[in-house]
Amino acid sequence: MKKLIALLLAVAMVACLFVGCSDDKDPEATTTAPTESQGDDTTAPSEDDKPAPIDMKVAMVTDYGDITDQSFNQTTYEAGKAWCDAAGVEFSYFKPTNDSTEARVASIELAIEEGYNVLLLPGFAFAGAIVETAEQNPDVYYIALDVGEFDLQDAAGHADDFGYVYPANVYSGVYQEELSGFMAGVAAVKLGYTELGFLGGIAVPAVMRFGYGFVQGADYAAKETGATVNVKYCYGNQFFGDADITAYMDTWYAEGTQVVFACGGGIYSSAAEAANKVGGKVIGVDVDQKGIIDGNYAEGMTVTSAMKGLGATVKMMLSELQAGNWANYSGKVETLGLVSGTELDKNYVALPETTQFAEGFTQEDYAALVAAMFDGTITVSGSTEAEPTVTNITVDYQGNIK
Repeated sequence: MKKLIALLLAVAMVACLFVGCSDDKDPEATTTAPTESQGDDTTAPSEDDKPAPIDMKVAMVTDYGDITDQSFNQTTYEAGKAWCDAAGVEFSYFKPTNDSTEARVASIELAIEEGYNVLLLPGFAFAGAIVETAEQNPDVYYIALDVGEFDLQDAAGHADDFGYVYPANVYSGVYQEELSGFMAGVAAVKLGYTELGFLGGIAVPAVMRFGYGFVQGADYAAKETGATVNVKYCYGNQFFGDADITAYMDTWYAEGTQVVFACGGGIYSSAAEAANKVGGKVIGVDVDQKGIIDGNYAEGMTVTSAMKGLGATVKMMLSELQAGNWANYSGKVETLGLVSGTELDKNYVALPETTQFAEGFTQEDYAALVAAMFDGTITVSGSTEAEPTVTNITVDYQGNIK
């Protein structure tokens, strides 16, 4: 036994001569934590530790509209192109032949065949195409905008159990619509409007959060101002306007409604058509819609827009991907909202600079509102389980028009 022990010790000593001995308890540890006496230079990562640069080639695919829609597609296109131009990265866009998952899949596959390895996909309509193609293209990065968890689970056939696992090459940024909806409600009432309307598209969670946030904002502002406020609330049950919905809006404006928050794709056209007949007002959604509403109907019609930071998301994600930080976002559906109470341009939900600020609601008032929402002084519920409780306004819920 003694001879065996001596032999083992001798072997260990020889091993130390060749590979070095360590007192570290973790046999896989290769570095030790720096001490205060080592100075800052020891904490700097070596070139080998830094993420490898990614050779990016970026393509944006439109949902079914064009890049001049003054909505999701245009905002995504302009943000993607601006970032790529500044970074010296190749950029292009692809437009599906029609509004179908099959057409969106074909455009995605065409982009990949042409060597594009970063895809910008704006809107919930991409859920099916993501589910169908992402796992088959693990080396392509999918940056989806406003494609929610339910959208993806439903497209994957897991709406009941939420068992779909997002591929590692997929990231989707979704937004706290209730926050910008709340801001729009506050703005409307503080700017003197007391007869309000909410026209939603289909009663999906994102649309409902906009509407319920709007109601909460109007209630908050009514309490602060003491105004008597009434809100009519309905859904068109579709994401486009038509003669029936326009007629419904005609009735609202004839009954005294002053401004309608039109929320849901092209459904704003019915609110704008009706408003144009009587000098009424409209609130836009998703992006700053002043250009398209005022441009097509009447100058000054758009009071404000409850916006989502699509452009900010595009630029942030492309920068993070280029920096090699994809692991921080891999396989996530991330909810984006307020990230600063003072630097308003950094937030992912907002009102635009084109808001018709006036004495009752100035730019300074807006900044103070955002600061109070950011620090928790003002809280807004994002629940869609039930209609929000209000104590200072009257809300007439009228259900689906069609």
